[in-house]
Amino acid sequence: MSLYSLETLGQLEGFVDREWLLTNHLGAFAASSVLGCNTRRYHGLLCAAIHPPVGRVMLLNRLAETMVLAGSNQRHELAVNQFDNVFHPQGQRYLQRFELDQTACWIYEVEGVKIRKELQILWMRNAVMLRYELSNVSRPMSLHVRPFVGFRDFHSLRHGREGQFDVKNTEHGVCIAQGQNNLWLRSAGCDQADGQWETSADWWMNHTYRRESERGLDDREDLFTPGCFNFNIQSDCVIELWASAEPLARPDWQGELDKRAAARPASEDLSTPRRKLQRAAEDFVVSRAQPDAKPGTTILAGYPWFADWGRDTMISLPGILLSRGKVREAGQVLGVFGRHISQGMIPNRFDDYTNQPHYNTVDASLWFIHAAFCFRDSGGDAELFTQELLPACQAIVEGYRKGTRFDIHMDDTDAMIIQGDAHTQLTWMDAKHGDTAFTPRQGKAVEINALWYHALCLLEQTHLAQRARAGFIKNFWISPWRGLADVVNGSTRDAAIRPNQIFAVSLANSPLDEDQRRAVVELVRRELLTPYGLRTLGKNEPGYHSHFRGTMAQRDQAYHNGTVWPWLLGPFIEAYLRVNMYAQHAVVQSRAWLAPLMAHLENDGCIGQIAEVFDAEEPYLPGGCFAQAWSVAEVLRMAAEVKL
Repeated sequence: MSLYSLETLGQLEGFVDREWLLTNHLGAFAASSVLGCNTRRYHGLLCAAIHPPVGRVMLLNRLAETMVLAGSNQRHELAVNQFDNVFHPQGQRYLQRFELDQTACWIYEVEGVKIRKELQILWMRNAVMLRYELSNVSRPMSLHVRPFVGFRDFHSLRHGREGQFDVKNTEHGVCIAQGQNNLWLRSAGCDQADGQWETSADWWMNHTYRRESERGLDDREDLFTPGCFNFNIQSDCVIELWASAEPLARPDWQGELDKRAAARPASEDLSTPRRKLQRAAEDFVVSRAQPDAKPGTTILAGYPWFADWGRDTMISLPGILLSRGKVREAGQVLGVFGRHISQGMIPNRFDDYTNQPHYNTVDASLWFIHAAFCFRDSGGDAELFTQELLPACQAIVEGYRKGTRFDIHMDDTDAMIIQGDAHTQLTWMDAKHGDTAFTPRQGKAVEINALWYHALCLLEQTHLAQRARAGFIKNFWISPWRGLADVVNGSTRDAAIRPNQIFAVSLANSPLDEDQRRAVVELVRRELLTPYGLRTLGKNEPGYHSHFRGTMAQRDQAYHNGTVWPWLLGPFIEAYLRVNMYAQHAVVQSRAWLAPLMAHLENDGCIGQIAEVFDAEEPYLPGGCFAQAWSVAEVLRMAAEVKL
C-alpha cells in the first residue's frame, strides 16, 4: 500500500495545483502536478544532474498518451496541458486515483479498460522508467506514447524552434541530441503488445506554466516532440518505457526499487507520521564528491530550484541525517564542507555550474560547529571529529576573532560578533532585490551571537564565553515584555519582534538566565507562533506583510517580514521543552503544534513534503520551494524528540 493516495475522480480543480516529487540521491528529480499537467518550468519527468548534484538539465518534460479502441475513431488522451487559459487535452476525466511512495502512480479507466501508469526515477542514474499495466482489455486497441523534450537549463525556458534536434533510431534505442545534451528512449512490451517507434518530429507551442504566471515570471514554453511509440494491444499486458541521459539496457523494475529501499534506514518500528517524514528527508540527501574525489554526501536545500547551501545544510543535518541514524553520511557532509574552509568560513553554496565554493554568510560556519558537535554526540567517528572537524571548528572561531570576509569580526569591547556593511546580506534573512535589502541586519545580530556564545562553550573557551555572555545581555536584553533586540548596530537598537531571538533559548548553551529564557519563549509564542511555524515579524511591527504573493520583488519584500517559516518551529519547540524541563504537558503541547505540518504532508502543496514558507495569516497558503530541507528536518527532529 502506498503512503499517499488521492481520489481524483476525473476532477481538475483541487488537483492541478497539487504536486509530487521523486528524487534519486544524484540531484536529478522528476516532479509535476498530480494530473501530470506541468505548472512550473521546473516540472518534468527527467531533470538530470549532469554534474551531480548540480548542472541540472530538463531533458524529458512530459509524455502524451493516447488510446484508440478497435471499432472506434475516438482518441482518448490521458495528458493534461495548459495553453493560455485553456486546458487541452483534459485527460483528468479518465484519472481515478493518484498514489505516491517510492513511485508515482496514476490509475485511469477508459471505456472499461484500466490503465495503471507508474513512474520511478532510477537510483543514482540520470534515468526514469515508466510501466503501463493494462487490464480488462476486451478488444484490440492501440496505445501511443509521445515524448516532449526541452533540453534546457532547468532555470530557463525554451522559446521558438531553437536549434536543430537530431533524432536517430539506433540499436540502443531512439537517441535525441542537441548540443551537449542527449536523451535515449527505449520501450519493451510483451507478447500481447507489439510496439514500434515512429519518427514524426513536431513542435507544440505556448505551454503555459501557471505557477510562473503567479510569480510574475516568463510563463510560456515551446517543446519539441521527436516522434511516438506505438503499441498494438490484444489483451491484458505490461509495457515498459525508459528514458536516460546515456544508453541504458532495460532496467529491472523491481531490482531498481530494491536499490532505493536498500539505501533507506529500516523504519518498521516507527509510527506512520515518522515514516512519512523519513521518506521526505531522504529526498534531500545527495551525492557530492569530496575535494579528494572520494565519494561524499551533501544535503540539497530545497526543490525544485536550490542546490546545497552551507547554512541550510548545517541546520538540516541533525534532522535529515542524525535523527535517522545516518551518522556516517553526516560525517561525509561535514567533511565536504570542512575541507573547503577558507579564512575561517565554510562555503555558503557551491556554484550550480562550476561547483566552485562561494563564501558569503556569517552564520553557516557557526552552524557547522553546532552540527559537528551534534555528530560527535550521536556517536560519530571519533577520529574524524578529532582530526578534521574539531580543528575546523577551532579555525572558524579563530577566523571570526581575527576578522574575515565582509568585515566579520569580534568586537574586542564586548566579545560580540559584528558583520557586514550596507551592501551585504549575510544572515539567513538575506532577501534582496537589486540594490534593495529588505531586512538589513548589519551589525550585531542576535542569533549570530547566540550561536557564537554556544560555539565558545562547545569549544571550552571559558573565559571568552563569559565575556560573550555579558556582552550578549548588555546588547540584546530589553525587557520581559519585549525580549531581545534583533540587531544592535552602534548606538542603534532594532527592537522589532522577530523569531531570531528564540535561538538564545533553543541552543544547549544559552547566555540568558531562567526568567529571561521563559520571557523570550512566551513572547515568541504570543506574537509569532502560527499553525505552520513562526512569523518572521510581529503583526504590529512596521513593514509587516500578511501574505507571500505577487511578483518576485513583492515576495522578496515579504520573505522575512511576516512570512511564516516552518523550520523555525523546531527551535521554538526545543526552547519550549527546555524551559518546561521536558514535562509531559510540554511534550503533549509540542505534538499538537506539530500536527498541522504533519497534515500538510498529505492535504496541500507537494504530497509528502513540507513547503519552504507559508502566508502569515489565514488561509496560510504554502509558497516558495514546494519541498524544503530544513522544514522537513526540524519537524522530523522534533517529532523524534517528542516521540510523535
